[in-house]
Amino acid sequence: MTSRRWIIAAAALLAAPVLAGCSAGFHANTNKPYMPVEGAALIDHAADLPTYGGKQGLTIPQVFILGPDAGAQLAQGGKAPVYLNALSYSGDALQAVTAEGLGTVTLTSPIELPANQLVNTGKPTPQVMIDGLAKPLHGGESFKLTFQFAKAGAVTLDVPVVTRSREYTAYPMAPGATPAPTPSASPTEHAEEGGH
Repeated sequence: MTSRRWIIAAAALLAAPVLAGCSAGFHANTNKPYMPVEGAALIDHAADLPTYGGKQGLTIPQVFILGPDAGAQLAQGGKAPVYLNALSYSGDALQAVTAEGLGTVTLTSPIELPANQLVNTGKPTPQVMIDGLAKPLHGGESFKLTFQFAKAGAVTLDVPVVTRSREYTAYPMAPGATPAPTPSASPTEHAEEGGH
């Protein structure tokens, strides 16, 4: 193959990804900002606010139920904290939460959402707790939770149960969580130990 053909082949190979990217256009999903979160990402742009039941001005960028450590469980009848990040553009208040088929949700008090201020309901301690779990939780499940706001009204979301692993190890363990079983030594390890 001549050097001229090598140059043409190399140029075509290098141009292929660029041309493929152009074919997606300016409205491709990869061309838009997104928020990678465990919970339902409902944030868009401030000029294009999400609407719930005809009411605008509320964004929930993250919500999750903190489950047990990986490999462990939260026992039936136990408790699980709910962590919610919420932003109200005109000010609001979270008044109540219900968890369909999971248990009774208690709030320490109505949670105020000052205008244009991101509020995390789990800091410094969880303010939303599911009591009397109807079933044990292992992590990976998802449940419908309805958040009742004073202005935005009822917002129902599918909320995941995340395990206390990776970036979630900084969160305090849920009350009554059973620890993960410790790995036992395999028979080959015992045989090797006995052979020394």
